[in-house]
Amino acid sequence: MDVVPETLALLRRWGADAIRDCDGTAMPEELVHSGAKIYSTYYTTRKDNAWAKANPDEVQQMYVSTRFVTATGPILSIHLMEGLYPELLRVNTHDDIRRWWEVMDRTTGEAVPVQTWHYDCTAGDVVIENAEPFHDYSVSFLAYIIWDPVHMYNAVINGWKDVEHQITFDVRQPKTHAYTMRRLRRYLEEHPEVSVLRFTTFFHQFTLIFDELAREKYVDWYGYSASVSPYILERFEKEVGYRFRPEYIIDQGYHNCPYRVPSREFRDFQDFQMREVAALVREMTDICHEYGREAMMFLGDHWIGTEPFGPYFKDTGLDAVVGSVGNGSTLRLISDIEGVGYTEGRFLPYFFPDTFHEGGDPVREAKVNWVTARRAILRRPIDRIGYGGYLKLALEFPEFIDYVGSVCDEFRLLYENARGTTPFCFKRVAVLNCWGKLRSWGCHMVHHALYYKQNYSYAGVIEALSGAPFDVKFISFEDVLRDPALLSRFDVVLNVGDGDTAYTGGSVWEDPRLSAAVKKFVHGGGGFIGVGEPAGHQYQGRYLQLGSLLGVEEERGFTLGRDKYNWEEHPHFITEDCAGEIDFGEGKENVYALEGATVLRQKRSGVQLAVNCFGKGRGVYLSGLPYSFENSRLLYRAILWAASAENRLHEWFSTNVNVEVHAYVKNGKYCVVNNTYEPQTTTVYRGDGSSFVKNLAANEIVWYEI
Repeated sequence: MDVVPETLALLRRWGADAIRDCDGTAMPEELVHSGAKIYSTYYTTRKDNAWAKANPDEVQQMYVSTRFVTATGPILSIHLMEGLYPELLRVNTHDDIRRWWEVMDRTTGEAVPVQTWHYDCTAGDVVIENAEPFHDYSVSFLAYIIWDPVHMYNAVINGWKDVEHQITFDVRQPKTHAYTMRRLRRYLEEHPEVSVLRFTTFFHQFTLIFDELAREKYVDWYGYSASVSPYILERFEKEVGYRFRPEYIIDQGYHNCPYRVPSREFRDFQDFQMREVAALVREMTDICHEYGREAMMFLGDHWIGTEPFGPYFKDTGLDAVVGSVGNGSTLRLISDIEGVGYTEGRFLPYFFPDTFHEGGDPVREAKVNWVTARRAILRRPIDRIGYGGYLKLALEFPEFIDYVGSVCDEFRLLYENARGTTPFCFKRVAVLNCWGKLRSWGCHMVHHALYYKQNYSYAGVIEALSGAPFDVKFISFEDVLRDPALLSRFDVVLNVGDGDTAYTGGSVWEDPRLSAAVKKFVHGGGGFIGVGEPAGHQYQGRYLQLGSLLGVEEERGFTLGRDKYNWEEHPHFITEDCAGEIDFGEGKENVYALEGATVLRQKRSGVQLAVNCFGKGRGVYLSGLPYSFENSRLLYRAILWAASAENRLHEWFSTNVNVEVHAYVKNGKYCVVNNTYEPQTTTVYRGDGSSFVKNLAANEIVWYEI
């Protein structure tokens, strides 16, 4: 707001064609008339505290679970707000607590009868009057969201003092619904300068809870816990024909995180929410179009119910989606979206003081962000790029301004060469898990692209695929059970993750139709790659339910008396580019090879990489695969081998693992790209097998005519 001349100068310097406002700001008049397209962040659920305070019964709500508390006698008191930020949530006693709350005996898994507990409003405690000594108990209760979690996050990160807490109201409920549509029309009439309404986002915040010290306590970027109210749940009950329980959301305290194998009730709730939200979004986009404006959705914040790979997203009428780009996977989360006019990526770093401060290095973060995401852009380009935050902070770093200018130029050339065509793909690859298409590119994601010790060895597989020359699809176990022939449309199937999670399937493998379908696919010539504990679930004398296909099993203590002799390592096509030790990440300690399998790597008598022939097909086992250029090449080779296509290695190929080749045959273009921050030399193979030697500067991308 206080850098208007500098903003105008930067528009020209970067060649930018649009400006948007930021949380906590308003668009200065001088910028409105700059000739640039005006994006306006529009909040459907906040920035109107007068309405929220006048209609407290239609403030948004969230299901929250207390910690588990052990009873030591027949009377047990559990304080509801323990460990929660009091300015974020307020216990909802307005609605019938005996209907919408649930006290759970976590030792038995049973709900405590409502007649045996009550709520002490003065103390803020639920009192259980007939507790079973030394059983654990928790309370699932509804709370009003009295400070929008994203507004709170922005206030905490930026150190905003004495800011009015924006209250989150529920657009799904009748009064607020009608008011919201009037409010939207009024905004459009009062802001004729706005070209694009950037909805940030729509109605339901992903699960984001803060502790008593205002620190993040629980985060789930896919969480549905904050999309509830008695009004919504009664509509859900009427549609599905059974009574709702808080446990369908709380899920033993796991809040249905994406690693949980989803229950049928939760999937019913998801489907209901997505359909209802899509219809309401359509109502708002129709209003935007009526006023001649574009409607853009930010893929974040209040985006629950608008999952873009869900079955109803196509009905929303949105013109565009913009999202934050953390890596290649999050880039593909945006660029693979269908049914919108264009997609846009917001790159990092965000212009916030956690990066732009004395001693900060925003150029380094920007380089890592761009080069990491560029692999994925080369496979499926987004249509536009942008940066966000407070421009005044970025202007203090002139070398950052220069670097972003070079990124803009590089992106324009890339987009011109790659748009309108599908890049050359060697094989069709399916990632098989409980979520399928719904969570495309979001596998093993907890809080966007952040690192977690327990998942980076699996998220690395998805990251490697995001920039690889394969046609990648995400399919679910339900898809296979409905249509076993589905597998025949692919060359290789991947199953990645820890056992008994949604990503490997858990008890779904007890259905003999599933394992038979996968085995039939591989036996007939298909490929299967399992990473971590693929099809891991203890059942019928084995833990890895596809062990006979993969040629490995995991020692769980039940087969200690069975001698194992297959430990010798062998050279193989898959490992030919591995110069030294392979990084398997956290790996697995207790996997052993069955007779007939070929071990490629083992560590302390634990198989890390093995291959196996199964009928006409092939299986590959990997204990883990964090993202790196070396591991991307290893996965590339593994897919080719599993598909019995190793003879096609030298097509559109670089001998240097740090350099990749992408071909756009329809457009008559191909590029050679250096993914590192140092100069590289490589031999480049064209599609016809001919080759040449190329030297590349750091980060360089070179375009050629075919």
